Order: sequence, then structure tokens, then C-alpha cells
Amino acid sequence: MTRRMVRAGIQLGALSLIALLLVYLLDNRYRVLPEAIHNHLPAHHPGLVITDITVATCSSLNPLSKCKLNPDEWHRIEKDLYLNSGWVSSAYVHVRRRKEGELAEGEKVIHDVRLGRLDPATAEKGQGNERWESRPAGIWLKRTSKRHASDSENAITAVDVLFGADAVEPRPGWEIKDTPLLLDTSGETQEARLSVRRGTPEKIEKPIPKVKKDGKFKIMQAADLHLSTGLGTCRDAEPAGFNGGKCDADSRTLDFVGRLLDQEKPDLVVLSGDQVNGDTAPDAQSAVFKFAELFIKRSIPFATIYGNHDDEGSLSRSALMSLTQSLPYSLSEPGPSAVDGVGNYVVEVLGRSSQESALTLYLLDTHSYSTDERKYKGYDWIKENQVEWFHQTAQGLKKPHKKYPFVHMDLAFIHIPLPEYRNQSNTVIGNWREPPTAPGFNSGFKDALVEEGVVMVSCGHDHVNDYCMLEKSLEDTPQLWMCYGGGAGFGGYAGYGGYHRRIRFFDVDTNEARITTYKRVEYGETEKRIDEQIIVESGKPVTG
Repeated sequence: MTRRMVRAGIQLGALSLIALLLVYLLDNRYRVLPEAIHNHLPAHHPGLVITDITVATCSSLNPLSKCKLNPDEWHRIEKDLYLNSGWVSSAYVHVRRRKEGELAEGEKVIHDVRLGRLDPATAEKGQGNERWESRPAGIWLKRTSKRHASDSENAITAVDVLFGADAVEPRPGWEIKDTPLLLDTSGETQEARLSVRRGTPEKIEKPIPKVKKDGKFKIMQAADLHLSTGLGTCRDAEPAGFNGGKCDADSRTLDFVGRLLDQEKPDLVVLSGDQVNGDTAPDAQSAVFKFAELFIKRSIPFATIYGNHDDEGSLSRSALMSLTQSLPYSLSEPGPSAVDGVGNYVVEVLGRSSQESALTLYLLDTHSYSTDERKYKGYDWIKENQVEWFHQTAQGLKKPHKKYPFVHMDLAFIHIPLPEYRNQSNTVIGNWREPPTAPGFNSGFKDALVEEGVVMVSCGHDHVNDYCMLEKSLEDTPQLWMCYGGGAGFGGYAGYGGYHRRIRFFDVDTNEARITTYKRVEYGETEKRIDEQIIVESGKPVTG
């Protein structure tokens, strides 16, 4: 009896499997299942697929021309392809998007995109049997209405526009087209390039920084990259005749940073503001992607704060943070909305053999320009509620930090220096070439750092200062090291007697609770650790 029941169960299961397979094959070809069932089946690409792409051009001389197509049918990518520099013309990429479950019978889905003057069917080998559809600006689309076309990993699911001959695409699943859009330009505007995503967007997991097995952890501070949309123009490049006098700012900056990433192999990069040179970045996204790609392709976590130039381009601080936060290996956070600024947050570095924090980095927004120029000229300052947030956060972390079996250390990074950086009676190691452009108002953040036991704070902003300064108590006890990163980018000023771009490193040895810092330069003594010094020993600031 039991055997018959088992045999009957096996036969029933086999018949059910065959029936399900038959229904699947029929539905795959003829769509025999009701639409209600399809709507409840998991879509391969949750969200949208792209069914068409076009470019709409308009002229101020022709009032009948339109740069915005019917919004019920088309989504406009809000980037003027002339970057608002055309004398009379503007142009925008438009895409037609559909939810996968709402595709009409026979509606086509884009599977490939090419750019060029000639039909890829005749211009490219192996494309002779393919049908390509022409669109404005040299766009060619390969579209298909085959059953389940939207389920293919080849289906285009998003489109973006980047700018510049050096534009890169760091987002996983995205591909930037080598050939720029073919626009009617004088050659003075930056090349506009299509970037497309295929398939389902990849989920971005935030990395967790952790001390290596040998107890070491290295931080690179890249200050003041000053990247542009496009190649950028060098300022005060040294030596003046290098490379025959030809100097593309962003290429030289990125080559420098990339070389040190490969040589030094840092575990974390802190970008301490003015990554974007706002005046020369009409598309800030393209500038952000250039520095981000350096870290993403090397699998190095990075954290950003902003300076006074980052949001002078096309994106606000909040938009920049949202963009950066979405990228792989980014640790950047906007911070509490009730606290002034964008980018007040904490990065915890876990110990080598525990889940407790071994090292805490406090990152704060120092804003831009003074909000009270009549009384305090120059630059803005850390606000009272930021200082309160820092105190509350530091106090809240003290209990969990006590669980770490060794000596826990706290560091801080800002962009604009604190007023105490002007104290010429302090011990200084490194170059003090220009007057520190600290704010005129002192909000007491240095005292807050000392009260909460932070051992080092480092800033950027003043490009040719690269010193570390030791602040002491009235009893002459070392309290806090205040460092500059030194300007790294060729798109920002330098000069002051032949300054070479540089980058600062912090070597943290958690075995000894020791921090060693030094700089590496772009030209000259490129292999030397400049001004190498121990600034923290046994978890306490020490005289260098």
C-alpha cells in the first residue's frame, strides 16, 4: 500500500513538472497566461526599460523650436548638451521609458546603442544582418520586439549623459560610449557622451573598513583635487617646462593620485574638500566620477567632505552627497538633517580580530564663505549645533569603544582650517607658505576636539601649507596635532616659490596605538616620505 502511494506521488509530481514546463514554453512563445498572472510574476528588470532615445534641439532664434518633448511620453535628461554655453542653441537627450509589465504588444525595447555618422550595419564588421534605427546627433539604436526581449541582460534600462574627452563611468553595469554625440558645435564645448546601463541595477553594499591582520591601517588624505568637466587647465604647474609645457590639469592630478594609490596601497582615502572646481565644472557629475573611478577600480573605500568650491558648479552639496553616496566603496554620509551642513558623520574602523571599533574618524562640513562679512570677513565656521552634535556623538561612542581590547583612537577631518592654525608659537613641522585662511569667528571646535580626546585633526583649503602643528595645554602637555593635507590638484592654485603638489598619509599602528604621518610629492623627490614624524604614541599626542 505504502509503495503504491509513493509511486503514485512520484508519477503525479513528474506529470505536474511536465505540465508546468509545457505551460512555460507556450507562454514564452505565445503569452498564453492571463495578464493578471504576468503582473504578479517577478520581472527580470524591476522598474523600467528604455524603448527609445532621441535628441531635441531648440534655438532662441526660432520660437517654434522646442527642447522639451511631451512629458507624458518622454523623460528629459536635465543636462543641456551644450552645457549652457551655446550662443543660440540648446539640446537635450530624451528617453522613452516603460514599466516592463506595461509594454504594449509588439513594442520595441532597445538592446544596443551606437554613435557615429554611418549605419553600423555597413560600418561595422558582423553587423550586416542587423537593423539599426537612426536618431539625431549620430545615435543608432538596435531595437527588438521579440518575446521577453526586456528580460535579456542586453536590455537598456537607464541612460545618462556625461561630458569631456576624459569622461569615465564608474557605476557597475554602466557603459560610456567612446564616440561623443554629434552636435553642431564650434568645438569649444565639452564633448557630450551617452552612458547606458544594461539589465538590473546592482545593489551597492557599503564597505566596512577594518584593520589588517598585522594591526596596521593606512589613510590617504587627498586634499583640493580641483577637478573640472573635461581635461581642465593647469595653474602654477611645476616645473614650468615639464612635458614641453603641455599640462592637462585633471590628467596630471589623477595620474598622481593613481600612482600613489598603487605604491602606498591605503586602506581608506579621505577627500577633504574641493574635489570639484566649481567654476570649471558645468557638469559636476563628470568631475566626481573621475576621482571616484580611481578608488572603485582598486576596491578602496573612500569618504568625502566638501569645501568652498565643490558646490559652485552644477550640483548642490546635497546633490553631490547623494551622488557620491550611491557609488561603490563610498562611505560618505550626509549626516543629520537637523545639523548645519552636509557631511557631518563618523567612519568607524573595526579592529583586526574583533567587531569593536579600533579607530574613529569624525568628518565635518566647514561650509564656504562667511555669512556675516561685515563682522567676520573671509570664510565660514563650524556652527554651534555641529559642535553639540560632535560632543553628543563622541560621548555616545565612549562606552562601546571601551569594549575594544586595545587603545582606541579618534581622528578628525575638515576642509577649512581652525583659527588655532594661525598660532605661530606652536611647534610646526612642514611648510607654512601662506597665511592660514581660517574663519574670523572661533566657534570653539578645537577645544571640543581636545575635550573628547581626539588626537589629530587635518584640513585642506590652503594649498601650499602642508605643516603639522602641535597644540599644547597651559602645562605644556601635547593636546592635539593640527595638520594640513597639502594641495594635490593642478586645477587649483599653487605657486609661492615653486610648490609641488602633494598628498598626506597617516600610518596607524594599532598594536602600539601609534600614528606616523608623512607626505609624497608629484615631482622631485617622488619616492621620499617628506617630513615623516610620529605624532601619536600609546594613543596620546607626542612632540614630533
